[in-house]
Amino acid sequence: MLVVTAGLPAAGKSTIAEVVSNRLGLPVLSVDPIEVAILSAGIGADQPTGLAAYLVAETMAEGVLASGRGVVIDAVNAVEPAREQWVRLAARQSATLRFIEVMCSDPELHRDRLAARSGRHAAGPAFAVEQSLAEWEPWGGESAAAPRITLDTVQPLGVNVEQALAFLGA
Repeated sequence: MLVVTAGLPAAGKSTIAEVVSNRLGLPVLSVDPIEVAILSAGIGADQPTGLAAYLVAETMAEGVLASGRGVVIDAVNAVEPAREQWVRLAARQSATLRFIEVMCSDPELHRDRLAARSGRHAAGPAFAVEQSLAEWEPWGGESAAAPRITLDTVQPLGVNVEQALAFLGA
């Protein structure tokens, strides 16, 4: 199974991805630390480091899926081409694909989460959310055909995890 998260930075994707992956015994591949590593290697921020990070995560996920194991992808997936990347990967590997869209309906809580993660990301949290909001595309194309659940992280973590696990059939 290929489980892919989607949502704005600081919405709670990584937390849900980690707990769900632990419960299912699956590895998590997170795009953010991959991009930070690319930037730390001296690749300029003016380069398509986000795209590179998605491609690295895809390559790693393909290896995991080819070995017969499932994997959880932790990424913003703001645009349709990013989501379709995972649809194509699942098709190539004959893997079941499930999207978990994560959102935070409370703007104040979202701002607090952004402030708490300040410094962990190269571009800065507020910039990352503004960029993601500007780029966010509605679900459509191939990814619209893949099963998706939307979780609101205003709800307790345990509620969201149980909903995600039920959605995944676990």
